[in-house]
Amino acid sequence: MLTKRIIPCLDIKNGRTVKGINFVDLRDAGDPVELAEIYAQEGADELVFLDISATEERRKTLADLVYHVAEKVNIPFTVGGGISCIEDVDVLLQNGADKVSVNSSAVKRPELINELVAKFGSQCIVVAIDAKQIDGNWKVHLVGGKVPTEIDLFKWAKEVEERGAGEILFTSMDHDGTKNGFANEALAKLSVLVNIPIIASGGAGAVSHFTDTFTHGKADAALAASIFHFKEIEIKDLKKELKKEGIPVRL
Repeated sequence: MLTKRIIPCLDIKNGRTVKGINFVDLRDAGDPVELAEIYAQEGADELVFLDISATEERRKTLADLVYHVAEKVNIPFTVGGGISCIEDVDVLLQNGADKVSVNSSAVKRPELINELVAKFGSQCIVVAIDAKQIDGNWKVHLVGGKVPTEIDLFKWAKEVEERGAGEILFTSMDHDGTKNGFANEALAKLSVLVNIPIIASGGAGAVSHFTDTFTHGKADAALAASIFHFKEIEIKDLKKELKKEGIPVRL
């Protein structure tokens, strides 16, 4: 059985790590390079960096950050935010990123997924999907959750897979920062629908939430931010507890 991955997420704004609730009310959580180094030492399987306010001019800033992170960590890391073309990905991979995450740009122009996969391979293309329930239906949102669409989460996830993406990072905006657990019902439905790995994001607040998302939600990986940034749960302790529950993890 494949081991389940634990992935700290670092939301980056103006070069700092920040964390909010339901995508708003951001507070500072520290220096991203220092945090990355700590998480790698503590047993994180991967890292995700999302430049939540990325603009074209700041691509260079993010590339510098990627370079410094790559110098300090020996685990895979994914970078996302403002990526809209092959050149953006090229810069980040050349500076040491292992994977890139695309979100809004892929929804606006789905062919981008095919282009990136053709150039760099499925293994390094992650499609992030931010969604929330509207009248009982999961709808995709863009631009850091600010722009709602009529696109159905499940239809989009299937298309993402068909276009060659290697992985889906699904964030439930309803659960983000609430620490009430992951959106396991939606995750379980996604895991049945697609054959590529699903990373669960949004809602981690306790060890039991990780257990639930790996068992009930069928997630392949679980991503969390504030519980790690503010030392509410240590990665080593989390993995030991998951192991006790019979969930395969890398210790």
